Amino acid sequence: MRKGLFALAAVSLLATGSIAACGDDSGSDSGSTGGDSAAAGKVGIILPDTKSSQRWGTDDPKFLKAAFDAAGVPVEIQNAQGDKTQFQTIADGMISSGVKVLMIVNLDSGTGKAVLEKAKKAGIATIDYDRLTLSGGADYYVSFDNVAVGKLQGEGLVKCLEEKKYTKPVVAELNGSPTDNNATLFAQGYDGVLDPKYSDGTFTKGPNQDVPDWDNAQAGTIFEQMLTSNKNIKGVLAANDGLGNAAIAVLKKNKLNGQVPVTGQDATVQGLQNILAGDQCMTVYKAIKKEADAAAELAVALAKQQKPTTATGTTKDPESGADVPSVLLEPQAITKENVKDVIADGFVTKDAVCTADFAKACTDAGIS
Repeated sequence: MRKGLFALAAVSLLATGSIAACGDDSGSDSGSTGGDSAAAGKVGIILPDTKSSQRWGTDDPKFLKAAFDAAGVPVEIQNAQGDKTQFQTIADGMISSGVKVLMIVNLDSGTGKAVLEKAKKAGIATIDYDRLTLSGGADYYVSFDNVAVGKLQGEGLVKCLEEKKYTKPVVAELNGSPTDNNATLFAQGYDGVLDPKYSDGTFTKGPNQDVPDWDNAQAGTIFEQMLTSNKNIKGVLAANDGLGNAAIAVLKKNKLNGQVPVTGQDATVQGLQNILAGDQCMTVYKAIKKEADAAAELAVALAKQQKPTTATGTTKDPESGADVPSVLLEPQAITKENVKDVIADGFVTKDAVCTADFAKACTDAGIS
């Protein structure tokens, strides 16, 4: 997907200026005015927060901006910092400024729907990025196959528990935010793997709780309560690396880290280090650059008033029943054996992962 062109444009831009504003209210435009890009409309992007995952503050804005710059299409990227009122304020500003395409990662479906409806009334094309806004009516949806993400998590935990040779292990589930449809899809995937194990007695279903707003601090409190009420927890299905790390911190305090397999998602530096240390069983790598590039390609076509050709799949909105034209990418399970794949892909650097405390573990894992 024109990776060489994207990379050259990103390097050139980073050498001459900073990336578009994310996490403040100022915003920033980018893009040239030459060639057919002069006719391209501006694209507005609203990201959700910087607390639930590092990706929203670093990875997505970087990759998205590079992709739009390479296409010569102006883009404004802002982050709502978990504030629903701020989310709506940013959207109002983008709509009134005349963006031709609005791409959002909703904080919840209610807020997201209100924003998408305003955009549609203004004749603006809309894209749900990474998570679907239920009954939102977005024109397009770009994400990973999120049921497949959950399935990989469930399969990973099963494998790790089998390697421990535990008998009828108690499994705790730390689910994502109940307001995020992706969390529902992840749970659909991993429960599809775990429920048969509970039913046949291979595993024992333990405490199961959602974590509001993917808040890691709340996840730690919730898991500590889980462990206090059930000392026999032998496995933790944590829906992402942040929740997983919160559980690991509690396990460390109780000298149980490494004995209780914990899952994750997002292939964060912290998650990968936890895997190398033996404290986390696995994570799920979603190549965010591919997702950002796919979303940008779709938005660029819309900004140039062209019909997109890449949204060849559909996703059924479970509330409205609508089939939303979609681009869905495949996730990858990551264990200690293939942590090196995430580094080789350029998603994280060896220097970031293989600090002094993890140097030997990196060498043992074939990271050179």
